[in-house]
Amino acid sequence: MLGSVTFRIFDTATRELRDFQPIREGHASIYLCGATPQAMPHIGHVRSGVAFDILRRWLVAQGLDVAFVRNVTDIDDKILTKAAEHGRPWWEWVSTYEREFTWAYDQLGLMPPSVEPRATGHVTQMVTYMQRLMDNGYAYEVDGNVYFDVTAWAKAEEGDYGSLSGNRVEDMEQGEPDSPGKRGPHDFALWKSAKPGEPAWPTPWGEGRPGWHLECSAMATYYLGGEFDIHCGGLDLQFPHHENEIAQSHAAGDGFANYWMHNHWVTMSGEKMSKSLGNVLSVPHILKQVRPVELRYYLGSAHYRSVLEYSEQALQEAAAGYRRIESFVRRVADKAGGVEVGEWTDAFADAMNEDLAVPRALAEIHNVVRAGNQSLADGDLPGAVEKAGQVRAMAAVLGVDPLSEKWAQAGRDDDRAMHALGVLVDHELETRTRARQEKDWATADGVRDRLTEAGIEVTDTADGAKWSLAD
Repeated sequence: MLGSVTFRIFDTATRELRDFQPIREGHASIYLCGATPQAMPHIGHVRSGVAFDILRRWLVAQGLDVAFVRNVTDIDDKILTKAAEHGRPWWEWVSTYEREFTWAYDQLGLMPPSVEPRATGHVTQMVTYMQRLMDNGYAYEVDGNVYFDVTAWAKAEEGDYGSLSGNRVEDMEQGEPDSPGKRGPHDFALWKSAKPGEPAWPTPWGEGRPGWHLECSAMATYYLGGEFDIHCGGLDLQFPHHENEIAQSHAAGDGFANYWMHNHWVTMSGEKMSKSLGNVLSVPHILKQVRPVELRYYLGSAHYRSVLEYSEQALQEAAAGYRRIESFVRRVADKAGGVEVGEWTDAFADAMNEDLAVPRALAEIHNVVRAGNQSLADGDLPGAVEKAGQVRAMAAVLGVDPLSEKWAQAGRDDDRAMHALGVLVDHELETRTRARQEKDWATADGVRDRLTEAGIEVTDTADGAKWSLAD
């Protein structure tokens, strides 16, 4: 319960909508599986960040103090492989792309996490966690490798392996190679023994590096405690990562997450966006087509549990939708000398409280925008101001308030820059037109070449020369 209003979450673990009841009144604790920085972030990566930034903003808007932990997996097989392929130190490689992820998050206006732990900084906690599992009989060591005993946990009275994914143990494939000494093919590595040329840290069982799943359990419980409210992440992490997190955490004696939330994929032509499919769209590339706030609006516009099918048309339609909101709020602010943040509508709150139903929430925002535009048309400025305040309140929850500190200056800068560019380009085109009329082809071609070099495309039409920014 949030005050007198019930916020409902679709809990992946129970496969049902559940009333959100935080462990500690007035406080919410959230862990989000963050980046594995091995390459440039694409929009599939940052959708998760946007989706759960909206969750955090809604909880904060309801008056809760939110502890939000978003980790960085800074040691991983893929990172080591990529770095080796390019002849780069692993730490330099991961740091380079971690900065790219941070830049992308900042561009999209994500609230900074309460803490952003890195796996390599929490080996001590991982060692303690492994020892607890060994003491409980659910982990074992073989030649410096430490494995979680899936069969032992599945057979235990309190064992719940498969509860999150709904899969049977015998049907699950961890994607890890079988190694001599493993008790069962489903056992997964908590710790990997040192290999030549790889980074390693000391443990009672020898030098090595952590397994992927162990990292998150150790970091989540270190910062949020043995039991916390919500664990978030992409649907592709449900198995094996989150399934294994649950297993090792419960086996260690921790209650772990009370709710599990998973966002769906971004797809293109019906296929999950991934590097292997070659259909990756990087954040910097997309930001050549739309502004950061428009990309955020697009990524957050679908329900977080729904597939977001990418197309350039859909992206541009979303950008146009945001600009309608922005235009209304700014028009009112210009006429009234400003607009304060008001109160969201009941319809908006109802949508957000039903498992963050953002499409319904956006529909309500646009309803209010239409009503506000009508108020302007009728000369009812006070009515328009009230509605613009409502729009600001609702848009702020979604992280896209046009007059917020994040987006207002950016919008003004964009407007000023485009105005200045337009004046300069129009002057150049006038010069070109006069040159063509005088058959001074050298001057005309020179203008066109300069504009092309500056990234300006010129198209000659029956109504004269038109220009646009090149892709």
